[in-house]
Amino acid sequence: MIDEIQKRLLAEVADLHEVPEGAYNLRANSKLAGRSTTANIDIITKEDVSGIDIKIKDGTKNESVHIPVVLSDSGLKETVYNDFYIGENCDVIIVAGCGIHNCGNQDSEHDGVHRFYVGKNSKVRYVEKHYGEGDGTGKRILNPVTEVYMQENSSMEMEMVQIKGVDSTIRTTKAELDAGAKLIVRERLMTHGNQTAESIYETNLNGEGSSADVVSRSVAKDSSYQKFDSRITGNAACTGHTECDAIIMDNAKILAVPQLEANDIDAALVHEAAIGKIAGEQIIKLMTLGLTKEQAEEQIINGFLK
Repeated sequence: MIDEIQKRLLAEVADLHEVPEGAYNLRANSKLAGRSTTANIDIITKEDVSGIDIKIKDGTKNESVHIPVVLSDSGLKETVYNDFYIGENCDVIIVAGCGIHNCGNQDSEHDGVHRFYVGKNSKVRYVEKHYGEGDGTGKRILNPVTEVYMQENSSMEMEMVQIKGVDSTIRTTKAELDAGAKLIVRERLMTHGNQTAESIYETNLNGEGSSADVVSRSVAKDSSYQKFDSRITGNAACTGHTECDAIIMDNAKILAVPQLEANDIDAALVHEAAIGKIAGEQIIKLMTLGLTKEQAEEQIINGFLK
């Protein structure tokens, strides 16, 4: 059974306020809390390690899979391996994410390893949200690893969101793209207090006509630290773009490391990075409308991360 704290976490990380339609696998405090499959989507428990295999049949369209994880017991540490086998000519939405509620003095940690095998001509939208809460001294730690293997003319859009409450995270994402494959990544990140967050993206454009667009928007407050490390390698006639756009506040620190490697004369690769504080005139303009300085900053940040 899912308790009230876990329900709130599910709402935060997967927008779930009730049992979802379609296929789902709900995990709470390292145990299965609910599962449903469909005629086209099967979910199988792994036998050798903790995790599941999600198998989506060829031609599956307009279906979704929800696989959120919630931790509400202090001191839990787990590593989970989830493999997605997406057939050809599919169009599906996959919603993951992890919420940690820690009111104890022991660290709680969830490390999810997700591997996606995307079939030819398939389209996948993947949403992964991380959230932490609780007034305990124990840390809330998340270290997700995502591997993507994209066959010819497939496409994948990844939305990576971490806005609140995670003390430490290292997000590692690796992608291999065949001919005509297209990858879009949109990361939204905010850190505060003494939190640390590192985002590592490694994208290999191996096939002719493949493309990648990896963009991060982030805000670092208080004494937090962020590192954005994105590398795009063009091994064929391809197009790639990576961008970091960050707002720095208080005593925070941000390191942006965009990297490009071209191994083909027809690889067209671009990188951009911008780090700066909120412009004073933006705050003044909103304060003339009746907002306090803190309210003005919040409005600007919300708009930036939207």
